[in-house]
Amino acid sequence: MPSFVVDTTPLRVSPAFRRLWWGVAVSSLGAQLTVVAVGLQVYAISGSTASVGLLGLCALVPLVIFGLYGGAIVDHYDRRRVALVASVVSWTATIGLAVQGWLGNTQEWVLFALVAVQSGAFAVSTPARSAIIPRLLDPRLMPAANALQTLGFSVAFTVGPLLGAALVAAFDYGVAYTVDALLFTAALFAVFRLPAQPPLPSETRRDRVGLASVVDGFRYLGTQRNVRMTFAVDLVAMITSSPRVLFPAVGLVYLGGGATTTGIMAASAAVGVGLAGLFSGGLARIRWQGRIIAVAITIWGLAIAGFGLTLLAAGRGHPDQVLWLALAAAVLMLVIAGASDAISSVFRQTILQTATPDDMRGRLQGVFIVVVAGGPRLGEALLGGAAAKVGEGWAAVIGGCLCVVLLWLLVRTQRSFWDYDARHPVP
Repeated sequence: MPSFVVDTTPLRVSPAFRRLWWGVAVSSLGAQLTVVAVGLQVYAISGSTASVGLLGLCALVPLVIFGLYGGAIVDHYDRRRVALVASVVSWTATIGLAVQGWLGNTQEWVLFALVAVQSGAFAVSTPARSAIIPRLLDPRLMPAANALQTLGFSVAFTVGPLLGAALVAAFDYGVAYTVDALLFTAALFAVFRLPAQPPLPSETRRDRVGLASVVDGFRYLGTQRNVRMTFAVDLVAMITSSPRVLFPAVGLVYLGGGATTTGIMAASAAVGVGLAGLFSGGLARIRWQGRIIAVAITIWGLAIAGFGLTLLAAGRGHPDQVLWLALAAAVLMLVIAGASDAISSVFRQTILQTATPDDMRGRLQGVFIVVVAGGPRLGEALLGGAAAKVGEGWAAVIGGCLCVVLLWLLVRTQRSFWDYDARHPVP
């Protein structure tokens, strides 16, 4: 069993990585707490679901802009300093949320503005931290390091929303945001304690950071087949088969239980991510990383299709009570999907960090942030539109099968990705 449980070697051999891991894990818990609290506050002020949707747009636009430009900044300046400045900006925005919560703010635009600032800062600090990690650890430890991060994020995504809702229900918004601000100090401390991370010498780096630097990153990405494939296969999975948009209908129309069932659906994928992280000890020994990504995404697509088949079997009966057997089958499919997605993410991030030259890591990590954030949003829009035409069950079945077909068409056209060798990383 010790060889199958999560490998904690990166935490033991690198005190800097250990502090960063703990700091990011703790602050991520607070961030997820705030995601729930701010959505509840916007709805309480406006009484409009559309306003809650606009809140998501206010977060997404800065994330895309600063994810791309922030990556160029990361490659031109000391990464520790960039991460620290961006973290301080994010922390200040969180404090602003706490202040307006305590003062009883009733203006939506205040929340929109603070969330936009917070999202933009996150889009800079995350690529900076991710680009720092390969300098703290030996390349052979990167799969284990990414598995540890996946485990930390899964706990945050599972516990954070529950804690946020509980704090708002028991106290008020000010208390919830204040807890987030306190938890965020862990990330600040971890980044502050990092050693300096100045840019390494590079003949291709421009003297000044700007739009041309961002273009250089895309131009580089366009010439590197294996790194480019890590983005392409993830986009295929997220655009064709992101199931979250189907969850509200699952509780109301198919399985019964209403909002409770919707919450169970959302938590199931997070549980799968956590299980994959917890039992990831064998991942560090996998040499053919492109193959494991292809297999993991295949299982993801089949699991989403299986989720759809479960809904079709249950039928659109608007049940008054929970259909427990169907719910158990749906949960199992989503747990498998979450675990598969986590394994794919570990190795996609590993290839990106180990095969990419140091002077391009920040920019490609910025693209990674945009893909991870934007892909599911686009996928939810497409799957939601498909569900309106053919129903939620068939939308999931078709989306999952389409994911598998498109994935293998890509793999067949990019054979080098299938043959990617972690011992001899080629971007």
